[in-house]
Amino acid sequence: MSEEVLVNVTPQETRVAVIANGVVQELHVERTGNRGLVGNIYMGRVGRVLPGMQSAFVDIGLERAAFLHVADIWEERVNGEATRPIERILSEGQPLVVQVVKDPIGSKGARLSTQISIAGRLLVHLPRDPRIGVSQRIEDETDRKSLKEKLERLLAPGEKGGYIIRTMAESAGEEDFANDIQYLKRLWQDLQVRAATAGAPTLLYQDLSLAQRVLRDFVTDETDRVSIDSRENFVKLQDFGRDYVPKVLDRLEHYAGERPLFDLYGVEEEIDKALARRVDLKSGGYLIIDQTEALTTVDVNTGGFVGVRNFDDTIFKTNLEAAQAIARQLRLRNLGGIIIIDFIDMTGEEHRAAVLAEFNKALARDRTKMTVNGFTALGLVEMTRKRTRESLAHVLCEPCPTCSGRGEVKTARTVCYEILREILREARQFSAKEYRILAAQAVIDLFLEEESQSLAMLSDFIGKPVSMQVESTYMQEQFDVILI
Repeated sequence: MSEEVLVNVTPQETRVAVIANGVVQELHVERTGNRGLVGNIYMGRVGRVLPGMQSAFVDIGLERAAFLHVADIWEERVNGEATRPIERILSEGQPLVVQVVKDPIGSKGARLSTQISIAGRLLVHLPRDPRIGVSQRIEDETDRKSLKEKLERLLAPGEKGGYIIRTMAESAGEEDFANDIQYLKRLWQDLQVRAATAGAPTLLYQDLSLAQRVLRDFVTDETDRVSIDSRENFVKLQDFGRDYVPKVLDRLEHYAGERPLFDLYGVEEEIDKALARRVDLKSGGYLIIDQTEALTTVDVNTGGFVGVRNFDDTIFKTNLEAAQAIARQLRLRNLGGIIIIDFIDMTGEEHRAAVLAEFNKALARDRTKMTVNGFTALGLVEMTRKRTRESLAHVLCEPCPTCSGRGEVKTARTVCYEILREILREARQFSAKEYRILAAQAVIDLFLEEESQSLAMLSDFIGKPVSMQVESTYMQEQFDVILI
């Protein structure tokens, strides 16, 4: 499958789209003023230690204190378990070198670890862990063994720290490994020097920018071209690539066309679609995707699709197409956490197995760690997708000011009745000559028409006049009752 990576750069943000066979497969957005924190290393200061939760809050200079669990503290372990409780490892006010493993999301602070890892193109360096691991995505046992032996030959006996061999190292030679090792060691040494003199909280190391991570993480053997629409950033990436990833230099290209790069490939349209609740399928079926703080749900519907043979065939074909579409939407929207998928009910076990196999196959190209369970007793597919950064919707959107993210608003009639109750409540507590209603146009219109009798009855009951005033800036649910 041939790939192309598009990099759109402005002073305010960098956007990256991964195109495979003409179709947008991934979208990434990084705002200059709000870069992700994952991978950043800080000299932090321990705040509260919570023995009951075996966790601690650590000040790393952010608005909210970050969270560190005992399982994420690097110590010698027995059978994978921490040997000491957190209150014997950490104390309040203690300086501590930590790394962000999960960005602040919603109301939750950043998640931390003291197991430092620094990513290169081919290797991830673990300065405090002596083991050598291989990415699970490299499945062939012979390849895994060969890569491990190749790396071990380059390491000095008794050398501190370990490495994880990344997926893109599958065809790497010893020289490639040696260059990556040298780069990672230099980074770690520089970081240690800064940590020795830094006060807390201090940022010691910041992960690469999105444009730089494109060269490190996104470019594979299948990538034909990386197009950058900014001349200045194209030159910067050439310099970075020369020192760090020389193999991709010949694939870098400066796009100087008059038409915007994302418009040329239809990416802007795909971004709009990736923010919509409904996703139409080619067959006439559709998906409904709802993202909440707790989980994301995906509902599959047949819509206008009518099968050529029978109803079971219609359902099966819709679910197969949906499996492909859902896998793509998870990548486009960067959805993480718990995901529940409600495929259309299938009676045959054979059809269920085929849809699940198709779904797993479609998910195979995802760079993010996932676990997928089979169909539950209720016919739902449960899965998790590692959430390290905010979803596309959370980066580009904010909760609706009218409904506060509920996705619906109270009807004008409901607001009318709330106002009537409020006037009655005020009349019992305060004596006023007149009560004035300030509300949105739709609410005032209802009081002037269908609910005029209700308002007149209330005015007669409290013995005071009630006047109305339209406030054009008010949302439908907003109102005030003024005592005059």
